[in-house]
Amino acid sequence: MKLLSSLIFTAAVSARVMDQLAAVPKDWRELREATPDERLTLRIGLRQPHVQALEQTVLDISTPGHPRYGKHLSLRDLRAYNEPSAESTAKVIQWLREFDVDYSLNNDWIALTTTVGKASRLLNTTFGWFEYAGNSNGHPRLRTLSYSVPDDLAEHIDLVQPTTRFGQLGPKRSTIFEMHRINDDEVYAKTAFVANEAGAAVSCSPYATPACLRALYNISYVPSAEVAANNTVAFASYLEQYARYSDFQAFQEEFLPAAKGQNFSVELINGGLNDQQSSEDSGEANLDVQYVLAASYPIPILEYSTGGRGPLVPTRDQPTPPGSNEPYLEFLLYLLAQPDSKLPQTLTTSYGEEEQSIPREYAIRVCNLFMQLGGRGVSVVFSSGDSGPGNSCVSNKDNSTYFEPTFPAGCPWVTSVGAVSMTNPERAVGFSSGGFSIYHPQPSYQKDAVQPYLKSIGSTYSKYFNASGRAIPDVAAQGVAFRVIDKGYSSGLSGTSASSPLFAGMVALLNAARKSQGKPVLGFLNPWLYNNTNMFTDITVGAGMGCGGVRELPMGHARWNATVGWDPVTGLGTPKFDAMLAVAAPGVPNAPAPAEPYGN
Repeated sequence: MKLLSSLIFTAAVSARVMDQLAAVPKDWRELREATPDERLTLRIGLRQPHVQALEQTVLDISTPGHPRYGKHLSLRDLRAYNEPSAESTAKVIQWLREFDVDYSLNNDWIALTTTVGKASRLLNTTFGWFEYAGNSNGHPRLRTLSYSVPDDLAEHIDLVQPTTRFGQLGPKRSTIFEMHRINDDEVYAKTAFVANEAGAAVSCSPYATPACLRALYNISYVPSAEVAANNTVAFASYLEQYARYSDFQAFQEEFLPAAKGQNFSVELINGGLNDQQSSEDSGEANLDVQYVLAASYPIPILEYSTGGRGPLVPTRDQPTPPGSNEPYLEFLLYLLAQPDSKLPQTLTTSYGEEEQSIPREYAIRVCNLFMQLGGRGVSVVFSSGDSGPGNSCVSNKDNSTYFEPTFPAGCPWVTSVGAVSMTNPERAVGFSSGGFSIYHPQPSYQKDAVQPYLKSIGSTYSKYFNASGRAIPDVAAQGVAFRVIDKGYSSGLSGTSASSPLFAGMVALLNAARKSQGKPVLGFLNPWLYNNTNMFTDITVGAGMGCGGVRELPMGHARWNATVGWDPVTGLGTPKFDAMLAVAAPGVPNAPAPAEPYGN
């Protein structure tokens, strides 16, 4: 084809190919070559010479017992670690000036808006308009199949995006596994529960509510108004999802009267909105805010509403919604630029996709940004996904059978939360995603927990996953049949999208308790979690199921079993909040704070 032949010709120029696709991705088609005067916006990620030192620093300040534990980085500290070399900055800027390209520099990132003609010459490539074949909505993307930079600049640049990352507006891709409206004539039974520290039976059937979940996980700590006001728990909304104030108030009235009157605030990023009259889906955003509240009230809640859609490499399971990847890069760069006083202490996100659908260099650079948030004292929590070991389980590289870990849950700098269901005992739920990253090596903090599992399964599935990869999830929590108020109606939602905000709400309480004692917040959680496995109830029943219909697999599907110790469906297990509180803030009672004297 014309575009591909042009690329082959330009590749002959002395330059380093930074990324290259062998052909137009499956099920995509080229509409036309872009004209030279069409405009596009790109970001250049400059090489960070101190990234390994930063990684070690974040590990040190996140590992209990280390002399630097809890000494989180300031914005100024972080910028010093991330600052590219003067040579890198000077050479890349000189390169842009030679092509008369307008740019703006922000430490290790350069943003530029230019014409296709200039960008094509700059990157030794040809841009074209591409569309997913058969998509009647017709949202073409301006992309290329390869791009290069001069040889003497290659060592100074990590990536230029979006270039070879195909994306297109499409359906939502949260990790809600199931959502259904509860009909008026459906038998309604308020969840019965009994809670005590001795572990009396708790039922969350037929629906999970704040009362049963707080009883199940023994969440009794309620910080004082003064302590709560000094903390923030945030959740991220993408893809035109907006939490609704009216639903939030209705949820409090029906399920959490103790929190009645609390509201949430909204911060807009990259053209995001707060459209309370939107006709689009709001189930994910309402689930997030309502179950963050369920665990963490009265801690203030903040919604980040981010506009735009991020890059995607189409896969068998995600062919039609390319572009439904969330714009993590825009969000994270905004958040990391905020002063220390404006950062939340806890952040939960319930969006994800196949890790292989994310270009490697993009996944690594975004993961690095999550690391930076953890280094600044933010506990970052993600849902693990809702596809078990995978859906179609087909590798993008050669169409061979291969399990499908998820992104960003596969990033070792976030805490990944799987799902369980039922009680007495809790059991792994079939949709809960888990596995081993294809991009990120297994971090030191989890090796002692993960290796016994790998040893126990021997060669089972060994050719279908990366045994040396970062293992997910880290922990689990209830994730089935959560009662949610959405657009004025009562709905039941299931998925790790429910588990993540619930767990994050507990972490927010722990951070508040620590601050009440003058201690630093927890920040990046994982070393602390893996150093205190007695804070969790080990889940040994159930399995994560996936890869249905793959004949190569025994019985035509795959399963990760819940086992003694860590496993790739429930991680370390489900939280014992009272035990977590005792470790995080010894001496803070797991009970509501005493009422403040009248007049104070």
